[in-house]
Amino acid sequence: MFHLVYEFKLKPTAGQIAIFEDWLEQCRRVYNYALAERKHWFDSRSCRINACSIRSEFIIRAETKRPTYASQCKSLTTARANIPTLAAVQVHVLQQTLKRLEKAFVSMWEQKHGFPRFKKAGTMRSFVFPQLGVNPVQNQAVKLPKIGLVKFHQSRPIPDGATIKQG
Repeated sequence: MFHLVYEFKLKPTAGQIAIFEDWLEQCRRVYNYALAERKHWFDSRSCRINACSIRSEFIIRAETKRPTYASQCKSLTTARANIPTLAAVQVHVLQQTLKRLEKAFVSMWEQKHGFPRFKKAGTMRSFVFPQLGVNPVQNQAVKLPKIGLVKFHQSRPIPDGATIKQG
């Protein structure tokens, strides 16, 4: 069994472009907030107990567990209930953003990459729809959750029997 990856260029309307830009900004904010939460947890455990300064060190309770993908997804659910701009974004898109951060931390630990960096405004360039539903491609357009049909340039035919996994 093998996987084929095809990329097609989207042709969104002006309204869809505004939605995409807003969603990219919300993904950036979720990424930065989750990164800050993890950074504060690491910083609170970086000094020896007999050498810490109360004024200059982070103080997070000792029994507080390390933030993980699962715990941050749980926090995201609560935040979406309280923040309307987050509720406007499809939940799986935001979860994929947290998964991207988790992957950055795994790369830091296993492949000796540097500590993940905060994203500046305008630097988040993509987001992923991990589930598109049944038969998402219709007449040179793809149906994206919460956005609707978005036209795309189909540069090559999609093979018969192919399953579209994500968008």
